[in-house]
Amino acid sequence: MMLTDVVAAYLAKQRSVGMLFESAGVLLHGFCRAMGNRDIGEVTPEAVAEFLQGKGSLSATWMLGYKILSGLYRFAVSRGYTAFSPLPTTLPKLPPQQTPYVYSTEELRRLLDATSILEVGHRPQVPAMYRTLLLLLYGSGMRIGEALRLVLQDVDLTGQVITVRNTKFFKTRLVPIGLKLTQELVGHIERRLRLPLPHGDKSPFFTTRDGRPWHYTRVISWFQDVRRAAGISCPVGEHRPPRLHDIRHTAAVHRVIAWYRSGQDVQRLLPQLATYLGHIDIRSTQRYLQMTPDLLQAASERFAQYAMGGDHEG
Repeated sequence: MMLTDVVAAYLAKQRSVGMLFESAGVLLHGFCRAMGNRDIGEVTPEAVAEFLQGKGSLSATWMLGYKILSGLYRFAVSRGYTAFSPLPTTLPKLPPQQTPYVYSTEELRRLLDATSILEVGHRPQVPAMYRTLLLLLYGSGMRIGEALRLVLQDVDLTGQVITVRNTKFFKTRLVPIGLKLTQELVGHIERRLRLPLPHGDKSPFFTTRDGRPWHYTRVISWFQDVRRAAGISCPVGEHRPPRLHDIRHTAAVHRVIAWYRSGQDVQRLLPQLATYLGHIDIRSTQRYLQMTPDLLQAASERFAQYAMGGDHEG
């Protein structure tokens, strides 16, 4: 059976049970192009190894590709489309995962200001729209893919709530937003309505000039330009620069710092933060809350207050 047909059948099967499989679909279609127009049984281990390696240095992307291809080949072997899997039987030693980065408030301001560099070589609406995206990610803690999948009807400015559909764990959640972010989104929608609305109020919230949704890889690429213009480089000891995804991490950490400083019961509030971020349990949220100097200082101040007979948490 042709590889392209197997991939199509596999994606249809996964999506029939409610899985989005968008990123996996992109990778699998890329795998088909790299392997050429051939029967799945003709794909060699050497060709798979070259595809997984890619053009850059070995990274966590290797494991992501390996897991997706493993799913494909389990499906193919179980259906009798091929007799074996050509995936590597030994896994390489991958570099450690990148340490999440927490942007300072000053760095966030610089990122927002640096969106102006997108005026060069892009459509006029891009800088303002990208600035809105950064504010939305920080103000809501949404994942990048969640923000890019928003349509106009998902954003209720009157009720100050955003409906996030088809999340990482295939659930829908409501995300309340503050007044400042709401005001920013009012301006964004005014600009957005000047662009095509191919699907009415189901049209993309972040869009190209012809009404198509922004593509994830393009948004990530733009961020690296914005980050460099903002003067934010690799932290000491890291080989890779901060990411757009780290804005979500920053939003979570800044929220906990604010709770500490205002004397809130952080342990009681963490489950609420987990729900807000769309985590399936509190352990995912706790992993997000990497100890930073600001968070340590806030915790120390809270402990000092406790030791002097102030607000005692039970």
